[in-house]
Amino acid sequence: MDINTSKIISISEANQNFSRVARMVDQKGEIYIFKNNKPKYKIVNLEEDSNIDMSDDEKIDFVAARILRQYHRAFEELAK
Repeated sequence: MDINTSKIISISEANQNFSRVARMVDQKGEIYIFKNNKPKYKIVNLEEDSNIDMSDDEKIDFVAARILRQYHRAFEELAK
């Protein structure tokens, strides 16, 4: 398994500073949490990870939320 070292965080750091973990996932799409110097956990952004199996309804909800976030200003203008 090849892991980009910029996507690694220790379990103790993740435990103490989860907001940093969340920011890293937002920036990098995924991160790996190491325990005892071995990869133990992988945290992914569900909206960006294509390997997550979701029902069609769940996929629609994620895509709709992403579109609404991305084009929020345009929708506000159209609603006027």
